Amino acid sequence: MSNLLLAFALMLVIEGLLPFISPRIWRETFRRATELADGQLRFVGLTSIMIGLALLLMFG
Repeated sequence: MSNLLLAFALMLVIEGLLPFISPRIWRETFRRATELADGQLRFVGLTSIMIGLALLLMFG
């Protein structure tokens, strides 16, 4: 359970870096993401899942 909490904490740190360092770029990226079609967003999500699983298998 502690590994899961550590992974979640690391995810929050990484997710917070771009809005902290460059809020203007983060806002523009988020705005463009809202304009994507559902299929495109699903593809981005699936790609993220696959990369994450591959990294877990390689280093976990």
